[in-house]
Amino acid sequence: MQVKEQLDTAVGELMWNVVELHAQFEEIHKSWALLLGITEPQWVILMAMSELDDGRGTSSTAVATKSRIHPAYVATQTKQLEKLGFLTRETPSDEAGSLRVTLTEGARAKLRKLSAKRQALSSTMLDGFDEEAVRHLNKRLNLLAKNSRLGSQKLSIGIL
Repeated sequence: MQVKEQLDTAVGELMWNVVELHAQFEEIHKSWALLLGITEPQWVILMAMSELDDGRGTSSTAVATKSRIHPAYVATQTKQLEKLGFLTRETPSDEAGSLRVTLTEGARAKLRKLSAKRQALSSTMLDGFDEEAVRHLNKRLNLLAKNSRLGSQKLSIGIL
């Protein structure tokens, strides 16, 4: 097999592994969401908020960017999550047109309650990896994501 064909095979295998991982992560998100009585996209929004919210809230735009969910859909879902008592929404007086969202203490408590299960899941998923291997994997995946965004942009404007 020629080098080009070997690379094509390796890239194809990588792509199918990513498809599999994506499918598994969706199933995991659905399971967490079910435990809280919310939808999978709402779970993803809460997870983005829990990473971004330092106690003072975060912008809904930052949540949309982090979760890769359209801002209008995030706005709709945060309204629902507010009704369910998971977060509060407010428009700061100094940030016209901006929406800040904050996890409620009840939501934080529910997430803490899932903490042991989440840690057990992480241990299962990362079995055979040490901390250094996980850091290295994340570094490589970040580079792959960056390069994929660039490749996607080039493809969309026709320069590939």
